Amino acid sequence: MGLWSRVRVAKCQMLVTSFFLLLLGVAVAAMAALTYFEAHFAVIGHASSGRTPYETIRHWAFSAGISLAGLLTLAAVLGTAATVREAWGLMAGAFLCSALVFCALVQVAFWRFHSPSQVEDAVLDTYDLVYDQAVKGSDGIWRQELVAIQDTFLCCGKGSPHGLQGSSEADLCRGEAAARQDCLQAIVSFLGTLGVVVSTLISLGLVSTVSAMLLSAFLWFAIHSGCNLDRRGKYTLGPRAHGCRPQEPRFSGRYQQRPAAHHPSEADALRGHLGPSRQSGGPRLLQDTPLPAHRRRDAPASSRL
Repeated sequence: MGLWSRVRVAKCQMLVTSFFLLLLGVAVAAMAALTYFEAHFAVIGHASSGRTPYETIRHWAFSAGISLAGLLTLAAVLGTAATVREAWGLMAGAFLCSALVFCALVQVAFWRFHSPSQVEDAVLDTYDLVYDQAVKGSDGIWRQELVAIQDTFLCCGKGSPHGLQGSSEADLCRGEAAARQDCLQAIVSFLGTLGVVVSTLISLGLVSTVSAMLLSAFLWFAIHSGCNLDRRGKYTLGPRAHGCRPQEPRFSGRYQQRPAAHHPSEADALRGHLGPSRQSGGPRLLQDTPLPAHRRRDAPASSRL
């Protein structure tokens, strides 16, 4: 496979990768909005109100998700524009955005590997706080917060290690609510499903950004070292790109096309002093110039012949 064929294949792959990066950016933005505005997270965040680390983690996740979505979208747009226009500057921008997203995803993956239960612990701590305050009955607001959490997660109370509950705890789950599952299990199951989705997006993002970096680097080199420079000053990749030398700057071509300046020689200067040419169009020679009368007599016979 020749170089031009490889470039064409790489361009097609870059377009597909850019489209996939765009879809991935939309998915990450949707996930960030979900973790901030979705009912399950909103009710936990309202109950937390700065009392637990959950609110800080929630704001951090939303900001990081929106930033990653923006970088993914920018990388997709720059990659598509650079591939279509064959602009090495835009291709460098696409490589830079992909590299930034890759570094950010590596940090997120390391954080999930190092602290896999940090979000889960923050949510469970918030629920424990609300549940304990509601059981104590110190304020009716806590009971309202607990009811809102249980109605959102479709659960009721939390299981006791001995299977026995006090009268205050039993009052929280009556009627149809008593048949619901334990809230701790419901929260862990919900966060587990969300964690699988986040891990999948991180894996797809790492693979996509690595592919985008490799393709953009190859296309940047191919475009930057391309030899077909048209009159508009734009590099275009052609079949001859693998066996030609780099083009000279554009201004050199202009000067090469201009005719060289003609400097008058001594003969031309002498012809100019001798007067206009003959009617035949040829240069006027010395013997055609009339001599003075006193010099005609002295002229040799051969010259008069």
